[in-house]
Amino acid sequence: MPETVTLLIEPVPADARDVDLASTLREVDAAAPALRVGELSTQRGDGVFETLAVIDGHAQETGPHLDRLRNSAVICELPEPNLAQWRAAIDRAVASLPDRGQWALKLVLSRGVEHGPAPTAWLHASRAADFSAVRERGVAVVTLDRGYAHDAAEHAPWLLLGAKTLSYATNMAALREARRRGADDTIFVSSDGYVMEGPTSSVILRHGDVFSTPAPSGAILHGTTQQSLFEHLAATGRATEYRDIPIAELGTADALWLVSSVRLAVGVTRLDGASVSYDAAETREFNDYLLSPRD
Repeated sequence: MPETVTLLIEPVPADARDVDLASTLREVDAAAPALRVGELSTQRGDGVFETLAVIDGHAQETGPHLDRLRNSAVICELPEPNLAQWRAAIDRAVASLPDRGQWALKLVLSRGVEHGPAPTAWLHASRAADFSAVRERGVAVVTLDRGYAHDAAEHAPWLLLGAKTLSYATNMAALREARRRGADDTIFVSSDGYVMEGPTSSVILRHGDVFSTPAPSGAILHGTTQQSLFEHLAATGRATEYRDIPIAELGTADALWLVSSVRLAVGVTRLDGASVSYDAAETREFNDYLLSPRD
């Protein structure tokens, strides 16, 4: 069985019918050249992506990830992806992977080569890092100013804040800054005093019996894992809410989590150098759910 799978995808229009989707997918050696020098995803980060987990042969949250890929493409004025084609690519990649273990599957849709006739697209699957230890012990985080107000997207849509774009340099810089400060991760906060998200995760707080997350807006990427976990919480009789969360509430929460597609749920143990409440049992319950098959 391979350690990686890479598929190049020849995009077809979203409304295309009677297309042999298998013929639009081409598997390539991950170590071989596959993109041209003029590819705008590498030159300018001009594209969108999704990363979903494959656990024991099951692609997690395929529908929500594809819906978000389409939403990101619309925001970035890219051609709308044909979701049936992307689902076929996911199915083909998953069928090539071992049945057991955890994998990260990245979908990329780019504007293509500058002045070229069409977008480029590909899928790459590789083994996921082992996050079992960090899921158990938790993470230390620092808060960092994201540099704009929590309602910035309403006034500056060209910032593309609601899209999952390939322009991740700021997010990676924030993680490096967190490590310089002796922490593992970051929670972005807005310049006007509200909790936003992590560079690669959504934020969930619990006060008493109520779980909350920042209200979806154009400035916050609506997390697929967070939505799935909220559905689980609601189904098990627990209260959830979306709202604007002042920064001060991070310090008063009974528990804090960062959740994402591959790392899943990790509890926060320290915030800006201070210890915070950590619920190990609830974190394990969250991850038991998130490791189960989810469509």
